[in-house]
Amino acid sequence: MTTLTLTWASEQATQSFAQQLAHNPHIQNANLQLSGDLGAGKSTFTRHLLRALGVAGNIKSPTYAVVEEYQSQSPFGAMNIWHFDFYRFNDPQEWEDAGFKDIFLTQGLKISEWSEKAIGYIPQADLHLDIQILDNETRQVRINTFTEKGRLLLV
Repeated sequence: MTTLTLTWASEQATQSFAQQLAHNPHIQNANLQLSGDLGAGKSTFTRHLLRALGVAGNIKSPTYAVVEEYQSQSPFGAMNIWHFDFYRFNDPQEWEDAGFKDIFLTQGLKISEWSEKAIGYIPQADLHLDIQILDNETRQVRINTFTEKGRLLLV
């Protein structure tokens, strides 16, 4: 496991990191998990990443829908992307009941907010970003890699 701590001093810094990640070929089939308090910037980071991957149109937080699916024309070609938000999960069994296991077995990028609410069901993250609010604009981000793919995403 590798741990890296970054400071994003502005939303532009968040966008810059998302753009760098989007240009890494290992993003195509990665499992990214995001944690942090409400308002920390999980959905903002995801929106910047999806834009950098070529997703056009409205990008919304899946807080009520639990999952939003996107298609993109990334720098690496067509790509399936799923953005999950498990904030409203009360029981990890909801993961199994919703059929998310099948999605995680398919090719494409999976981004999960509040993945700790599906612990024991959700597969191990390649990359986990814990975003903490330092002040109105500044975020401290602790990034942990759990797989070789995660490590390569930070190269």
